[in-house]
Amino acid sequence: MNNTFQGILVTEKEGSFSKEVQLIRLDALPKNDTLIRVRYSSLNYKDALSAAGNRGVTRTFPHVPGIDAAGTVVRSANSAWQEGEDVIVTGFDLGMNTWGGLGQYISVPADWCIPLPKGLTMRDAMAYGTAGLTAGLCVNKLLRAGITPDKGPVAVSGATGGVGSISLGILAKLGFDTVAITGKVDSTDYFTNTLGVNEIIDRAEFIDESKKPLLSARFAGAIDTVGGTVLTTLVRSLHYNGAVAACGMAQSGDLAMTVFPFILKGISLLGVDSALCDLDTRRLVWQHLATDWRPDHLTDVVTEISLSDVAPVMDAMLAGKAQGRTVVKLY
Repeated sequence: MNNTFQGILVTEKEGSFSKEVQLIRLDALPKNDTLIRVRYSSLNYKDALSAAGNRGVTRTFPHVPGIDAAGTVVRSANSAWQEGEDVIVTGFDLGMNTWGGLGQYISVPADWCIPLPKGLTMRDAMAYGTAGLTAGLCVNKLLRAGITPDKGPVAVSGATGGVGSISLGILAKLGFDTVAITGKVDSTDYFTNTLGVNEIIDRAEFIDESKKPLLSARFAGAIDTVGGTVLTTLVRSLHYNGAVAACGMAQSGDLAMTVFPFILKGISLLGVDSALCDLDTRRLVWQHLATDWRPDHLTDVVTEISLSDVAPVMDAMLAGKAQGRTVVKLY
């Protein structure tokens, strides 16, 4: 094994940040109990924020971003893992303040790892990544709340993003009628032919900023990645005993509304976090993603790139121009 590896190293100089492929010394990795040779990673909005020097994501630099990794155990001081086992690592502190998956090696605590499910390649796992896990967790919460295909359509906001597109695919696989709420209504072919969406709603037309506590009931459930007025409109637009799984705040972290939907219609607002989700739930959802929840379109929404292509894709993400999922091949 070489004592150096390639990775995206983010450095700071006089308040400005640069992200470049560099050779990194293996002994620069954090001193954790499990060393993994990363085969695939993926790109997420949080990675782009880290690479731009966002202190809310990453406190100290230089840094290797990448909140997702799939690879092979090289060595572990923990008996739970043996050399040669294939694993997935997503969330926790990976890629935030612990050097992440946009490098060919990561060093992490053993309990951040889960086994790669049978039927899922490393590339497939990173086609999902944190976005796919989050989508699966949202669907899982809706199902546990009693939202079933016979109850009515399910709306998904931020529909062209990673979480949104995979959520739509899972829901379609499970037989739900799906509604995409998006600011990219010109992506009709992508929504209907790739994602199998039943209805597309322009986000600007959907948002209701009135003070009405309740709106016409349109959806049995929803998955929201946007927050703000999109989320409040969704909550007020649900059927009786409806539920919305909230996992993002791309628009806003504010929630300005009354309690009437909750106490008059039995609405449930379900918070979803993938970073610190317990391992049992992770394994359950990953197993579903590998089998009965696997979207028919999964490979159609994935673009594969190398480390040298990462920087411009991150810039596109920050500019709101990214679509689908981007997988990074590291070998």
